[in-house]
Amino acid sequence: MYDDEIMAESNPGKRHFGIEQTVFILLVLLSLVGIFITDFNPDDGYGYWLLMVFVFGLLSVFIAWLQAKSSDVSFADIIKAQGMHWLHTIIVVIAATFLNKSGQLSGVSADLVILLILGLSAMLNGFHVGWEFSLLGFFLVGCAVIIGYVHAFMWACVVFGIVIVIASFMRAFWFRSADD
Repeated sequence: MYDDEIMAESNPGKRHFGIEQTVFILLVLLSLVGIFITDFNPDDGYGYWLLMVFVFGLLSVFIAWLQAKSSDVSFADIIKAQGMHWLHTIIVVIAATFLNKSGQLSGVSADLVILLILGLSAMLNGFHVGWEFSLLGFFLVGCAVIIGYVHAFMWACVVFGIVIVIASFMRAFWFRSADD
């Protein structure tokens, strides 16, 4: 059962802004580490991104659990919905890894495909967990495009990450002011 009601926020005023923002910034930083690994050694990048699927999944369960504490959504429903979401993501990421191992995708291509998969998964998860994950997905997809077009992509992705973090603070501040 992957219904919208399971993960929907029943009381948006009870969000844990500080914790959610910290998780968001941590995931942006971990993503930048993955982009650095992709730049340094593309053949090792896909292993890092595979690990990041688990990290994203665990942290999204944590955020959903925090939000569920202030609503009537059961933790079992959260685990089921998030588990299915991230299980499907890991299956597709492993498929991309197999394509890399077979030689159909080069190291950088596999990294970019996995980055796009993770970005899409984070965007879709943002619909259920919170806008920070959607913004994180947008960041990952944007970085994949930057890597494809910008020669010095590491610096461009760092600047993009800073802009995304500032935008998240501005959005949170704006909506928090509107609620007051």
